[in-house]
Amino acid sequence: MSTPPEILAVYGWRKDVPNIADSSSATSIRIATDVFNSLNITRNSNESGQTLGKWFEDGVTEFLRSKVLELAPDRKMKTGCQPITSFAQYAHLARIRELAEANPTLQASLGTDYLIKPDITIGIPTNGSLHLHASISCKWTIRSDRVQNIRHEAVVMTKHRRGRQPHMVAVTAEPMPSRLAAIARGTGELDCVYHASLTELRRACNEGTEADLLEELEAQERLRPLSALPEVIAYY
Repeated sequence: MSTPPEILAVYGWRKDVPNIADSSSATSIRIATDVFNSLNITRNSNESGQTLGKWFEDGVTEFLRSKVLELAPDRKMKTGCQPITSFAQYAHLARIRELAEANPTLQASLGTDYLIKPDITIGIPTNGSLHLHASISCKWTIRSDRVQNIRHEAVVMTKHRRGRQPHMVAVTAEPMPSRLAAIARGTGELDCVYHASLTELRRACNEGTEADLLEELEAQERLRPLSALPEVIAYY
């Protein structure tokens, strides 16, 4: 079983439909049902999507915090949810914001797309400063209107950084391979997409287009199991 227990606790059924499934898609329901059956999920879930998203984010945070500490107990890392201006590579953006707030014309010209607060941040204290080591976007499920936001934030962070590029990844429990491909494919805005239940998803999509998509994404190392992320954060 590849799914961390912190994520298993969020999974549940809504009137016989998995809470990760798109209830308007028969394919999504079928795949998610197979995933849940493989995991022996029995919990009833009546929570809102917003609540599930927050629980998912909290579960990923706790999983990473404990596993990274286990792998690298001597490496100091600070896990949280901070705006990128809190970190050395992006501290200059705070000054830009101050200048823009004092000048409406400048603010209109610059916009605010650089004011990013990732779902999960992992910082490393270095010489009195805090450097952003990893930016993690958590998406309980994926809908078309959310995909470009993830990529856009990664592009902005790449463009505005001063210094080392942080890891930029997404974590999701989305069951539809086509929606995973919408994020994972591309020109490298994200390092990788990590799936909370990839082993079970692969088993549920064992033939046809769905299986082909997963095979492609994994072969290109665009999609990996969440269990692989702590090692990346701890050692690289």
